[in-house]
Amino acid sequence: MYLAAQHEGALIFKSIRPRACPAAFHLRMQSRILICNDDGIYSPGIASLAKVASRFGDVRIVAPDVEQSSMGHAITSSRPLRYRRTPLPGGFEAYRVNGTPADCVALGTYLWERVNLVLSGINLGPNLGSACWHSGTLAAAKQAALLGLRGIAFSTAITITEKAPDFSQLEPYVEKVLELLLEEKELCLVNVNVPEKPRGIRWTRQAVKQYDGKVVPGKDPMKRAIYWFTIKPLEGEEEGTDRWAFGKNFVSITPLRLDLTDEKDLARVLALPITPARTARRKRAAKSTKRNSSR
Repeated sequence: MYLAAQHEGALIFKSIRPRACPAAFHLRMQSRILICNDDGIYSPGIASLAKVASRFGDVRIVAPDVEQSSMGHAITSSRPLRYRRTPLPGGFEAYRVNGTPADCVALGTYLWERVNLVLSGINLGPNLGSACWHSGTLAAAKQAALLGLRGIAFSTAITITEKAPDFSQLEPYVEKVLELLLEEKELCLVNVNVPEKPRGIRWTRQAVKQYDGKVVPGKDPMKRAIYWFTIKPLEGEEEGTDRWAFGKNFVSITPLRLDLTDEKDLARVLALPITPARTARRKRAAKSTKRNSSR
């Protein structure tokens, strides 16, 4: 397995061979790990993620009672939330919530104290590039980061068909990613995308040069106009991005942050001779002069 690391502007690769550490393993087993998703509590992806996460700590599942895909970071404020125990395969302690993924994390961490880590997924469908803006899967991880916790989102290309998806081939890679990220304590918000047949792992950045959303018009049975918002295939992503790595069948690990400030633009406008503060002072001075002259 290989990981891409940034070094002097070039991508270099190094082999990762996790080594057993009894003390570290014991410490991890004291962890409390909250599991969430946006596909709903009965999605097979959440059971698979809980299975792997249980090797690293105590697991509790708190997830939406129905699918909340593409919900983004919505928070429910117009009605109360309900939290109900739900039996799931695997014997995990699980609860369903009549809310969004972000609601689930907020409520789950409130009711289960001392949570160390929030994992979201495994989402049925990748969350790459511009999808990070509206992904409910990633929103659960972002909510964890807002609460001062670590949040990691997992997504894959597997989708539900007539035959149930088989996550067993992905679980070894999910485990290796968790082993890696648990050692990197400075990474508080991470987006992980796992292809169906992984051939390695890469550190990546978010692909932002292309947007995959589109509107598709149609007609309902009464011949009235309707519209579907869906996605279109993208090609030609820049090397080193999450979409590029995923297209090459690499697991993509993208560190993210909550601060959306464009530092370059901020530095540029702060260097301008006229700033909003100076302009406001000039306007106040001009008004004062005008009032004095009219007396």
